Amino acid sequence: MTTHKDPVTTTGAAAVTSRPPLEFLAGQCTGGTCPAVYRRDAHSVVVQGYALTGNAAGVDLPDGEHLVEIPVDVLLAAADKIRNQG
Repeated sequence: MTTHKDPVTTTGAAAVTSRPPLEFLAGQCTGGTCPAVYRRDAHSVVVQGYALTGNAAGVDLPDGEHLVEIPVDVLLAAADKIRNQG
């Protein structure tokens, strides 16, 4: 699990575009226009949801991080799918 203390490295845009597409795990719709959870790879997921500011949530955010709100049922459905797929 990555924490704020763990080093995170990124590469240029070319490396990002060469990755396979995200795998849809769960969402409120399948059209890509509502909250959803996607698998990036075996170790990470990408969350699509409603953006929150750190001030509105009472959280200090470092540069490059964002808060995203999604319904609990979407998160739980994604977790169930990950558990079942291994």
